[in-house]
Amino acid sequence: MSRITLGSVFVGGALAVTAAALAYPSLLGVQKTSSDGARVIAHTRFGPLTEADRNFVVAVRAAGLWEFPSGELAVKKGTTEAVREAGRHLIIGHAALDASCRKIAPELNITIPNQPSPQQQGFLVTLQSDTGKQFDSDLANILRVTHGSIFSTIAKIRSTTRNTLVRQLADQANDVVLDHITQMESSGLVNFDQVNAQQTNPQKLPSDQVTPPVPQSGVPMVVLTPPSGVSADGIPTGPAAPAAPAAPSGSATVG
Repeated sequence: MSRITLGSVFVGGALAVTAAALAYPSLLGVQKTSSDGARVIAHTRFGPLTEADRNFVVAVRAAGLWEFPSGELAVKKGTTEAVREAGRHLIIGHAALDASCRKIAPELNITIPNQPSPQQQGFLVTLQSDTGKQFDSDLANILRVTHGSIFSTIAKIRSTTRNTLVRQLADQANDVVLDHITQMESSGLVNFDQVNAQQTNPQKLPSDQVTPPVPQSGVPMVVLTPPSGVSADGIPTGPAAPAAPAAPSGSATVG
């Protein structure tokens, strides 16, 4: 189905970053890490923050940094209306999720990446070099794997987190990611056998390949802004966030 097989391109999907993020605690604003996602690393006015919560925010931000430009490519290069429409949904949905990540990260003392992981950059390079129907096929299948991989984690975070801001992000991500999965499938190009195989038995990569680079000091934060002419009409962007609780005295503490 592709000149680059699913076995070599899809190596764990976007979710791989959530585990690899533990490799460099300085990026995430903590002094130590463990393999226990349920470990509370901060007590905030929005509720306890666990490693899994923190890694989820990082993962959502990193995913948008390559899926948003993938959507821009789809709008420009897609050979069918379904692919171009999928691109529009990627642009609008990830712009909305990114705005939420940039808003809640400082509230929770989380440093978010400014670039996607090397693995995710590789996905983007593939789509940049593709043309014609090869582009359509690779977009539909790569994005179906990455969104499918993180979908189950969204549900787990939503059901376990005690942090209201992370819960709101999970609600929003659920709506947006489900919409993107639907868009990829609506293209008629998804190879479900290979996609399901990759999601069930993802290939392992070294942590440096699935970890976003540490943001450079003093470099402006990347903001995902939809280009003019891309309409947001009819595109799910998630539920509106309720008002934040009033701040008590003191600030978040990191453990």
